[in-house]
Amino acid sequence: MPELTISRRGLLAGSALLLASTALPAIGRAQAPKKGGRLIVAADSEPRNLNPAIVASNGVFFISSKVVETLAEASFDGKDGLEPRLALSWEGAADGLSVTFKLRDGVKWHDGKPFTSADVAFSALQVWKPLQNLGRTVFKDLVAVDTPDNLTAVFKFAKPTPFQLIRNALPALSSVVPKHVYENGKIEDNPANNAPVGTGPFKFAEYKAGQYYRLAKNADYWGMDEPYLDEIVYQVLPDRTSAAAALEAEEIQLAAFSAVPLADLDRISKVPGLKVVTKGYEGLTYQLVVEINHRRKELADLKVRQAIAHAIDEDFVVKTIFLGYAASATGPVPKNDPQFYTADVPTYPFDVAKANNLLDEAGYKRADDGKRFTLKLLPAPYFNETKQFGDYLRQALAAIGVDAEIVNNDSAAHIKAVYTDHAFDLAVGPPVFRGDPAISTTILVQSGIPDGVPFSNQGGYKNAELDALIAKASETLDTAARTELYREFQKKVAADLPLINVAEWSFISVARDTVGNIANNPRWAVSNWADTYLAR
Repeated sequence: MPELTISRRGLLAGSALLLASTALPAIGRAQAPKKGGRLIVAADSEPRNLNPAIVASNGVFFISSKVVETLAEASFDGKDGLEPRLALSWEGAADGLSVTFKLRDGVKWHDGKPFTSADVAFSALQVWKPLQNLGRTVFKDLVAVDTPDNLTAVFKFAKPTPFQLIRNALPALSSVVPKHVYENGKIEDNPANNAPVGTGPFKFAEYKAGQYYRLAKNADYWGMDEPYLDEIVYQVLPDRTSAAAALEAEEIQLAAFSAVPLADLDRISKVPGLKVVTKGYEGLTYQLVVEINHRRKELADLKVRQAIAHAIDEDFVVKTIFLGYAASATGPVPKNDPQFYTADVPTYPFDVAKANNLLDEAGYKRADDGKRFTLKLLPAPYFNETKQFGDYLRQALAAIGVDAEIVNNDSAAHIKAVYTDHAFDLAVGPPVFRGDPAISTTILVQSGIPDGVPFSNQGGYKNAELDALIAKASETLDTAARTELYREFQKKVAADLPLINVAEWSFISVARDTVGNIANNPRWAVSNWADTYLAR
């Protein structure tokens, strides 16, 4: 294996980041794929846990999806928007009580053991359902996984579960881990969580904190003649200006997830050998939200939440913070989702006078210094935009007499403060819409979520009517009826404001034109990169 050399720019220590499940458009498709080479990628994330079966987040997927595979992946052309990975087919029963998966034959784990239906059953029952941040909701009614043979897994549900939901969940929530590696001891403490063993085209090889992750080619991969690359190196570059400079210096070949600042895109698109890519993020939409701790007396008052919503100028946020690479939001489902989205929801146009009146009506008069009360505001550190919006929100709140004290943390500290310790009043978060409200969306407002679940309702919000609607939608098999329930869900969220949806955006990628077969599925950056290659 060739010696690994990383430039000084790659030795910068960094803040951790939860990236996204994404993809880039096809660059270099006219070229014949070539084998070999090391692809060096910018990464401003150093996830503490690399097991995507436990932590379904894009920062984890970005690295681990090349190592640990799912049952199916998102596709531009495949049936139901999916293409096979570890499963070749999937079929749901008419009563919604079972789903049958036919699995791929001849697959080996990276340690040489055979992949079987027992691994799928173990992953589903012992990891996705009880431990995975998002799977514990989607698979809550899963009671058994029958394995009549090594290549068949039959999921059994205690209550009718929409097949549409299970299909939509496969790309993000069905990462399969080896039973023989995890069956002894506490799954959360297994060393493989930080050095994953999978079936993917690349094996986990090495991690040096603050420097890089390295993945090496899996010579026994089930994909014919794949992977093309010998290695993938994720070079830790927490500063996005560093990513742009490294691309121009040809020290890296790819920067995904808007790792290059939006303000630099016009200039960098003119640099010879570089391409700006907007395709390939269709499988998800990021949402800029204000998370609210309802344990705080003032924030438990709907008029206060409405005042905060009216104090936010969404048009300014879209044009100034996102430079137009975003859209204003109306609620928890983004506008670009054609099935579930509805515009028929309460809205809160920018109106500082109305916001001030609402706070007066709520009984929070300004003191002599002009302040009504003080809040602790924690902007998520994952993206420049979330941090910039935190600064903007502090100013917007000041205009209505609310003093916001910003607390900036790294990723691990932010997650602990918001989702475990509840040590916040307001937080700026970037949850991801993954194509179905039951995946990563209802969990943001549903009550009863255990402490410590990232990207979930940890603000103490409880609404029995909304919880009942969420539960009903999760068991409704008829697609049209289920869609209508989720439109009602949007109305209720927008009316009661358990959180405030501000904007929704996708990502931009920049790559050298020597990188081929990128952005060829809607979640490319978090897919397996088996057919990605370097032209020279």
